[in-house]
Order: sequence, then structure tokens, then C-alpha cells
Amino acid sequence: MPKVFIEKTNETRKVEAATMKEILQKLNINAEEVLTIKNNELVTLETKVTEKDSIKLLSVISGG
Repeated sequence: MPKVFIEKTNETRKVEAATMKEILQKLNINAEEVLTIKNNELVTLETKVTEKDSIKLLSVISGG
């Protein structure tokens, strides 16, 4: 289970998942609201994850 840091709530959780998409689904997070970071690199939702990976979900901020 990779550790996942969620910027919006400033918490770290362990999530059993094989891909970034599964992580977002299990945490009930909309993929359009976050950037998915694996080991300090921006990645796609199809990216596979392992328990050794460092995962960050960073909030997308927009304004006008």
C-alpha cells in the first residue's frame, strides 16, 4: 500500500491500489481537481504504483 499525501486536507493515508486512478477512486477525489505526483514527477492516472512509491495529490488552483 503506497502512502498518499493529500494536500487539500494535509494528511497522509495508506491506500491499497495498483494505479493512480484507483487511488483517486478509493479516496473519492475528482481527477480534475488534483495533480498526481509519483516520486516527485507528474504522472497520468494510468501510472502503476507500488508501496515503495511516494504519492502526492496536489490541489489544482484556478482563479480569475
